Amino acid sequence: MWNADRMTWRSWLPDLAVGLGVLLVGLVEIFRIDASAYVDDPRPALVLVVVGIAGAAALARRLPSVALAVVWVVGTLQVLTGTQLLMTQLAIGVVAFGAARWGSAATVLASALSIPLAAAIAVVWISPSVFYTALDTAGFEMLVESTRFGDRWQVTAAVAGMAVLGVPWLAGLALRFSARADQSRASQVAAEAERDQAEEIARLREQQAQLARDVHDVVGHSLAVILAQAESAQYLDDVDTQGLKRTMQNIATSARSSLDDVRQVLASTSGAVSAPTRQVDLDALVEGVRASGHEVVSTEVGIAQPMPPELEVVAFRVLQEMLTNAIKHGRRDQPVRVERHWEGDLRIEVQNTLDTTAPETEPLVRLDPAAPPPPAGQGLDGMRRRLEAVGGRLDVRRRLDPPTFTTTAWVPVRPR
Repeated sequence: MWNADRMTWRSWLPDLAVGLGVLLVGLVEIFRIDASAYVDDPRPALVLVVVGIAGAAALARRLPSVALAVVWVVGTLQVLTGTQLLMTQLAIGVVAFGAARWGSAATVLASALSIPLAAAIAVVWISPSVFYTALDTAGFEMLVESTRFGDRWQVTAAVAGMAVLGVPWLAGLALRFSARADQSRASQVAAEAERDQAEEIARLREQQAQLARDVHDVVGHSLAVILAQAESAQYLDDVDTQGLKRTMQNIATSARSSLDDVRQVLASTSGAVSAPTRQVDLDALVEGVRASGHEVVSTEVGIAQPMPPELEVVAFRVLQEMLTNAIKHGRRDQPVRVERHWEGDLRIEVQNTLDTTAPETEPLVRLDPAAPPPPAGQGLDGMRRRLEAVGGRLDVRRRLDPPTFTTTAWVPVRPR
């Protein structure tokens, strides 16, 4: 608490120094007045004027509206009482500067109107003796003796006063707009930094989502194949050791391949990393499903076209997820049909017969058309996101008679 109060007082020190300086200059000017030349000693009233102007100068930065009000109170009393002017009152320019620089919009407007209004009051109410006495008191005796402004002294005084107050007021206004421009630039820089940060967060989240989709596709497919191979081993004869060895070898190969794929996914630093030839071999995916004991009928229409690595990866992952769903939810005694059509885009279609006796574990095997559709699973959502990212699309259809599930993907063969 004490430190906070100390910092508050320290922040006021420059303002107090300005006020004290104005007060000292004003007192020196008052002490130079020859009181014998007056019927009544003007110095007590002038001390109050100097104190008021010094206080206004001290408040110009912190409380510009109050400082402007103090100046008007002092000036009004000075005019009503006929108290002479002091050159120290040029310090009102400090108040004009503070009102334009730190005041509210209303204070800026009031200070702008005060300058010509004060000049008009000076022309109407101030007598020549007050004007020349102020010059003489400030030490401009030679100017008073050698120059007389005649009937034009009011205009001269008004113009001089407007210049004395207008110049600092304009300077304060210029600094006000300059500070606002600096704040606007700082706000723009901060907004750009926040935007860059938001973009970076969005990019990291997208990379995280991409990583999750890749791991889901790789691990989900491999585990589905391994599970199918392990289940097929249950139907081997006890004496068929060679068949059991082949099954175990297939399981080991699938697990090893899955580990390699997971290592590659985790080691990648971007969403579009070219994969080894083995990974983008669509025929190898089909053969892997056949090795698990599922019958696969694969057809290819048209001439295969070369594709950029990133599109090959999309085609591979999409077909991988299609086959995974077919293994998990299809009947083992019915074939999985895989068609690839090279007709402009690569159209991949996978159809399987649904196992109606198995419990539903994914939204895509919902058999009751009257039931509300559950939210899409990671597999369908991942395929759709992959395809949309490269300009492709996904179509999913279910039929109840016969109960089949068909997934069709269009993958562009050229970047879009």
